[in-house]
Amino acid sequence: MKILLTGSTGYIAKRLLPVLLANRHEVVCCVRDINRFETSRFHSDKLHVVEVDFLIEEELKRIPEDIDVAYYLIHSMATTRGKFEEMEAISAGNFKRRIEQTKVKQVIYLSGIVNEKQLSKHLSSRKNVEEILTSEVYALTTLKAGIIVGSGSASFEIIRDLVEKLPVMIAPKWLGTRCQPISIRNVVQYLSGVMLKRETFSKSYDIGGPDILTYKEMLLRFARIRGLRRWIGIMPIMTARLSSYWLYFVTSISYPLATKLVNSMKVEVVCKDNELEKMLGIVPISYDKSIELAFDRIEQHQVLSSWKDAQTSTKLEKGLSNFIEVPVFGCYSDIRKRKVSDSRKALERIWSIGGENGWYYADLLWNIRGFIDKMVGGVGIRRGRTSPEEIAAGDALDFWRVIYADKKEKRFLLYAEMKLPGEAWLEFTIDRDNILNQTATFRPTGIWGRLYWLSLFPFHAVIFRGMIRNIAKP
Repeated sequence: MKILLTGSTGYIAKRLLPVLLANRHEVVCCVRDINRFETSRFHSDKLHVVEVDFLIEEELKRIPEDIDVAYYLIHSMATTRGKFEEMEAISAGNFKRRIEQTKVKQVIYLSGIVNEKQLSKHLSSRKNVEEILTSEVYALTTLKAGIIVGSGSASFEIIRDLVEKLPVMIAPKWLGTRCQPISIRNVVQYLSGVMLKRETFSKSYDIGGPDILTYKEMLLRFARIRGLRRWIGIMPIMTARLSSYWLYFVTSISYPLATKLVNSMKVEVVCKDNELEKMLGIVPISYDKSIELAFDRIEQHQVLSSWKDAQTSTKLEKGLSNFIEVPVFGCYSDIRKRKVSDSRKALERIWSIGGENGWYYADLLWNIRGFIDKMVGGVGIRRGRTSPEEIAAGDALDFWRVIYADKKEKRFLLYAEMKLPGEAWLEFTIDRDNILNQTATFRPTGIWGRLYWLSLFPFHAVIFRGMIRNIAKP
């Protein structure tokens, strides 16, 4: 069977893809930037990749016509560019018009549970997309989920940040809202289970786990599973804006995403009864078990995907390939070289940089820089990295984005996503003579950019000197 998978660099699609390939399906992945998709991770001759921006209708002609099933897993909730509702509507419309020209029999769409008449912009947009995707040419199967719990999911990481960092929480009143969380494993089972199942054609289903909990209960259960004692008080007068700032500063999410989540969390998301669970023979995984499974994955370093790797800024929307060539003219740079006795060890350190491993020197200064970035509306340093050992182009790495990572070429390139009066790159290479080259490049914007670099020059001298020394040590 030939399957079209959209949103291929997103959290859900990265979990679904290995299952589809394991079942020997031929999968065509649609990505906006082909450089962000690491095909070598999957070791399959049935995987194909096409570069498509669903906001540009002309590009959808690259989608092949001999498709049997298409998964629509595109959403713009985390984006900072444009109005996400309009973008989601345009993408869905373009997708529908192109898919109706193919041989597709079924489109499977993952949406959000809709229970109330007054919906958040996020849930209203999801509902609108479902209406747009409805067609007389193909059958649409819609699965509607609430909170998705799994290693790397936005919900899991937000709950983890709150519980592990705050022994005492003064929380907004929406913590009393009920929801029905679902394990990522069950979500993937539902997505793959409804494929070409005629009983599900042109139907919509709510999917959830066995537990109906308030957000407060979810936080306290998480704490109990982790062996932590936590106290949560409710402040009824906390506004949506204050709630958004609360999430933004305590967790690793961006402020725009925090705002959208807060508005959604005011709405109860509990499943309507249906027979899909029995029809597909799915055993619902409890919330507690979902948390335990997520930590098993984390401890085994087997997190397949993370919401943090989703590209959200406008800086890189032109594609990673536009940033591979580091500029020279009009730039400031800090260039350091050091002989390495063991290039293999040096490469392992480079590929493990950031996150819990730190930056090999003056981690306190890196953390302060991350805190300042968070205070001015940047991503901060809390995003960390999905895997402590593996890294690939397109992955988030603290307040950097991986642009290029090739161990054979011995080249590793990062681009700064922090708030800056200019653009910054950090590059590591090892040449044939086992010389480690470490280059920090900054292209300033106006006088403020120049003043920024000059003011930080003394700190850079200390940080970059210590960093290359520790990377190159035997």
